[in-house]
Amino acid sequence: MSLSLALAIGWVFAATFVAFLPMRRQYVPGMVLLLAAPVLIGFLGYQHGWFAAAGALAAFVSMFRNPLLYFWRKWRGAQESGGRQ
Repeated sequence: MSLSLALAIGWVFAATFVAFLPMRRQYVPGMVLLLAAPVLIGFLGYQHGWFAAAGALAAFVSMFRNPLLYFWRKWRGAQESGGRQ
């Protein structure tokens, strides 16, 4: 097993553990996972090719869709709404 694959598996277990925490305690570890993911996906793609990186990116976007949408809207300067659109 490669180092990048072992780190990716550890990242998935860490993300699962963070998901079980109460919402108020998810912010800091969630941000660490959010910032570590692009580096890990790049490392995974370097060792295993673009197909593995694309799969990891799809899983990452699926898991972090709400925070990513929040930051995307904030970057674009869109108004925050109370609910989903």
